[in-house]
Amino acid sequence: MRQVSLESVEAGQVLAKSIYTSDGRTLLNQGVLLTPGMINKLYRIGVTMVYIQDERFDDIKMEDVVSEETRREAISNVANVLQCVQTGKDFDTRAVSKTMGTIVDEIFQQKNVLLNLNDIRTQDNHLFIHSMNVCIMSCVIGMQLGYNTTKLKELALGALLHDVGKVVMPDDPLRKTKEGDHHAWIGFNVLRKKHEVSLATAHIALQHHEHVDGQGEPRAIAGADIHDYAKIVAITNFYDNLLSEFSTDQPNMTPYEAAEFIMGLAGKRFDHEMVIQFLRSIALYPTGASVLLSTEEVGVVVGQHKGLPSRPIVRVFKESRRGGKYDYDDTEVREVDLGQETTVFIESILK
Repeated sequence: MRQVSLESVEAGQVLAKSIYTSDGRTLLNQGVLLTPGMINKLYRIGVTMVYIQDERFDDIKMEDVVSEETRREAISNVANVLQCVQTGKDFDTRAVSKTMGTIVDEIFQQKNVLLNLNDIRTQDNHLFIHSMNVCIMSCVIGMQLGYNTTKLKELALGALLHDVGKVVMPDDPLRKTKEGDHHAWIGFNVLRKKHEVSLATAHIALQHHEHVDGQGEPRAIAGADIHDYAKIVAITNFYDNLLSEFSTDQPNMTPYEAAEFIMGLAGKRFDHEMVIQFLRSIALYPTGASVLLSTEEVGVVVGQHKGLPSRPIVRVFKESRRGGKYDYDDTEVREVDLGQETTVFIESILK
């Protein structure tokens, strides 16, 4: 498979990765033959990038630290919780907690795999995809910090529900607190009332917009006063928002651009050690992405190095342009391992 912009997709191409609704159901199945009507529908719901099948990349496996089934389950669970909160109903966290246990177990089994955030966002599902991405990224960082299973589950639950305060309706009594109506306070008040949710988990909702230099919200606390869980989620939340075309945080950056931005905020907005662990976790050039090399060759990322997230393996084709878009010629195919070819660099990700 390879990732392409929706504007370059043609009718008759085959979808290589399923697209989901906000409750975890399948909107379009992997393997479906795309029609003009389907492509137009994807435009209407805000899709900008998709994965398509390409026989030249049939041997490429998109390695995920969490299985597709578990991701769907997590999306469904968080959708149920947020719907209950939005309508003022009580909610049960047992199903969510069970899924968090599965996520933690799968991450332990895939600890040598770099994260590729490759779920397709739509106007309908972006909040739930965002919550799931933040949860998974935060767990990977926690694992690298040596957290035990109990701490990882606490972190996972708080990361998944970090934005729960955003869906509380304006007339809900939860908004009428002495602390104010910042969504971090509201989310904290929602979670701390659940006896099965630890106070540390609830503090993720409260503190994930605090900055280590004391310039954050809602309490402007700094350094050691911020819980480590919240320091992790502060980074993963901000990063995932930078990647999303539906966010207000300077959206729609590439993973590499977003990582560079975060590096510049280490020690100011974000904890320096947490940033280091984060950068070790993310595929800065995701598998399946088309890239332009410093050699002026065009290729597709086909493999990753756990210790070198900015130096993937690229399958290079002779460059050609057809109709103003990059395409690939089946001649002169070779693989460039940027972990070995130290004088070759990725210039940009091509859309």
